Amino acid sequence: MKKDGGFSPQCPVPDSAAWRGEIQAAHGGGGRAMHRLIEKIFIPAFDNPHLRAGLDGAIVDAAGVRIAFSTDSYVVKPLFFPGGDIGSLAVNGTVNDLAMCGARPLHLSAGFILEEGFPLDVLELAAQSMARAARAAKVGVVTGDTKVVEKGRGDGLYINTAGIGIIEHDLEISPGSVRPGDAVILNGDIGRHGIAVMAMREGLKFDPPIESDCAPLADAVSALIRSGIRVRCLRDLTRGGLATALCEIAGGSGLEFRLEESAIPVSDGVRGACEILGLDPLYVANEGRFIAVVPAEEAERALLVLQAESAGAGSAVIGTAGEGGPRVTVRNGMGTSRVADMLSGEQLPRIC
Repeated sequence: MKKDGGFSPQCPVPDSAAWRGEIQAAHGGGGRAMHRLIEKIFIPAFDNPHLRAGLDGAIVDAAGVRIAFSTDSYVVKPLFFPGGDIGSLAVNGTVNDLAMCGARPLHLSAGFILEEGFPLDVLELAAQSMARAARAAKVGVVTGDTKVVEKGRGDGLYINTAGIGIIEHDLEISPGSVRPGDAVILNGDIGRHGIAVMAMREGLKFDPPIESDCAPLADAVSALIRSGIRVRCLRDLTRGGLATALCEIAGGSGLEFRLEESAIPVSDGVRGACEILGLDPLYVANEGRFIAVVPAEEAERALLVLQAESAGAGSAVIGTAGEGGPRVTVRNGMGTSRVADMLSGEQLPRIC
């Protein structure tokens, strides 16, 4: 389980300074604090094998058919940013979570929480963007709900989407399937989404402008699976970025992931923005990037398959899995390695 959750009135959060600090630290998600909340509250409350698997969604059996089921909530600020908006984000984020389970996305639900007085023309723009993104991802928004909260209580617009997809193969795609020697493939340059959102929020100007990488990933994943690549694990690089995603897989596999910093693609614009702002691109959020862990002997073929897809044109092998974990290390051009740990919080809040 990696998503945010809710509480019933029968099980309130203890009203203590420690818990308030824990929740405040987890604001924005994606960091170590959010994982602590999941481990302390949600797993004990709802414990079952699907949650313990630690995937981007649950893989369940429905009358003999393997189904992936996922949900996420979107609270991005601002609602519109270069390369995307809350509508396209709400579709692609959930579609991509299904794809990371190795599923072909089928249908979505959409729940809208509107603040009283929210402009209807802005809502229409978001809804139309969702419709375009759904068509591009080959899914339908087939059911939904709308709620209105008092003015000053909702910050404009929040969207929740849930999705289902079908698994049409026999692969077990999970951290536990990773083996020492496996190759780690990244499908393109990192950090653009987080920087694009922050630049829009803070009124920063970059030349050329930095646009979010927000995009659906299911076609690229399907191409890998159809080609016969033995995909061990998949993870999209959303909140917490590349480093956090690999830390999660390292924890689930018990292995060390050794990255080559020079092999990780980062655009000049994002690199420059991170240097100015004091950010590490390894931890900046993405919405169209994922890692695929595959056997080393299949890495070259997997690269060719991904590079033929629009969402994988910039794919590269960035490291390997090995004994000695669970941890993630990054080796720079001088041959010096450092440990990339999970952040205790989030570099950039409200980016998804």
